[in-house]
Amino acid sequence: MKLKVYNRQGQETGEEVELLPEIFEIEPNDHVVYLAVKYEMANARQWTRAVKGRSQIRGGGRKPWRQKGRGTARAGTIRSPLWRGGGRIHGPLPLVRYTQLPQKVKVLARKSALAYKARDGRIRIVEDFTVETPRTKEIAVMLKAFQLTETQALLMVGKHDPTLLKSCRNIPTLEMVQSRDASTYTIMRSKILLIQKSALNPLNEVFGRGTKKDHTETPVAD
Repeated sequence: MKLKVYNRQGQETGEEVELLPEIFEIEPNDHVVYLAVKYEMANARQWTRAVKGRSQIRGGGRKPWRQKGRGTARAGTIRSPLWRGGGRIHGPLPLVRYTQLPQKVKVLARKSALAYKARDGRIRIVEDFTVETPRTKEIAVMLKAFQLTETQALLMVGKHDPTLLKSCRNIPTLEMVQSRDASTYTIMRSKILLIQKSALNPLNEVFGRGTKKDHTETPVAD
């Protein structure tokens, strides 16, 4: 698959790049994409919500009143869950529910997400660029040239560029990430992928491995 290269003004440069078929032309696996997105969203949770039980509430060490003789129910502490200000029964506690996925599954999920975008024509290859000083306006002008002012877009770069990152982070519809670190969820939730030309090499290095099948036959024992 060949795609045209655009400049920051949204104009064609007359150059074309060849996308690696082992990444962008595979048959996407829907179930693997579902597992990867579920895994990433679950592990993004902090799991720190909690409430206090009766043993964690301060006070209540003294018995409120004597056991007998008042004609009321017995009470041993003012921090009982039955009292206002007391502890909570069976409340949520901090949990560790992080899940794991095999590396091959995560790689296949990201390749499937990229293949979906390539199949739908939602990939734009942009020539390498940077900004001298953090200026959100320059990135906003580029998005306007690509008609992406109101479209969720993902800018994939080849290496970390702090100045470019500061220019992109104030735009709510744009997210910037290094191509080798792009997750399945990040790719799938973006409508358009803006991939810098230099970002294709890390993609080929990370996701292009292990794509060739080994056709050597295993000897059969007599």
